[in-house]
Amino acid sequence: MLGVLAGFFVVWSIILVGMFVGRRKILGEHARPVLSSLTFFVASPALLFETLSKAKLHDVFAAPLLVTAAGAMVTAAIFFVIVRFLLKRTVPESLMSSMSASLANSANLGIPIAVYVLGDASYVAPLLIFQLAFFTPLFLMALDATTSAHRTTPAGFALMILKNPMIVGSALGLVVAGTHWQVPELVMQPIHLIGGAAIPAMLIAFGMSLNGSRPLHAAAGRRIDTVLASAFKLVVHPAIAYLVARLIGMEGQALFAVVVTSALPTAQNVFVAASRYRTGITVAKDTVLITTVVAVPAMICVALLLT
Repeated sequence: MLGVLAGFFVVWSIILVGMFVGRRKILGEHARPVLSSLTFFVASPALLFETLSKAKLHDVFAAPLLVTAAGAMVTAAIFFVIVRFLLKRTVPESLMSSMSASLANSANLGIPIAVYVLGDASYVAPLLIFQLAFFTPLFLMALDATTSAHRTTPAGFALMILKNPMIVGSALGLVVAGTHWQVPELVMQPIHLIGGAAIPAMLIAFGMSLNGSRPLHAAAGRRIDTVLASAFKLVVHPAIAYLVARLIGMEGQALFAVVVTSALPTAQNVFVAASRYRTGITVAKDTVLITTVVAVPAMICVALLLT
């Protein structure tokens, strides 16, 4: 338990450094998008490649992937029914709110949590692969089908997935793990060094993003949607993951890992999608902020219950 709390302390310490750096503008106006781009396009793919190249494939694609998929999809389905039929929102807004309630920040916070709290970045791989390769495209296809602003073909979605650097890094790492190929040390050393930049850069950029936002404005008229989405993401989603995991016999560290990764905050790219489709923007923005602030304490509660 002390090791878990120490991991959370490390994560929050770096986040606080990012908040201080951002508030004082030490790195300039454009530091956050630059750091985010560095982690997304360069450092994170390198880290995922190195980690997954040493992983056991049955640990990535077996029970953890099943729990990840079931937890996210059941959470999204229940929330969609509530928002669509009880709160009477439109279908596109209901889809976007469901996305806010079930799509986790598997990269910017998931990878650091996996490394420092769970002890291995491969624990977040099932969540990351499921969301990037299936869950996010599924939501975007549904939004395309229910709005007239954008139309994307299945081939376009497949290309979008294949062009995602984290999917590419993960896929190459899984190929190496599956073929048991030993990557030459001369090749792995620069990959290791580049991947080492991912976590601190992610957390500093993440801390910088927390400055200046104020959620739950009454004028927006979506307080109940936001509160419900935040509760579903931080309480209902991990609870469903726990029930599914126990149902199939998971226990110990594996159980702890799937519940913690399910309790990650709403992914920041939900707000990007909301802006693109011009629907659910308030709920997406506020849910990202609220779950981001509350997620680490929520995960500490998970740790206290399961360890």
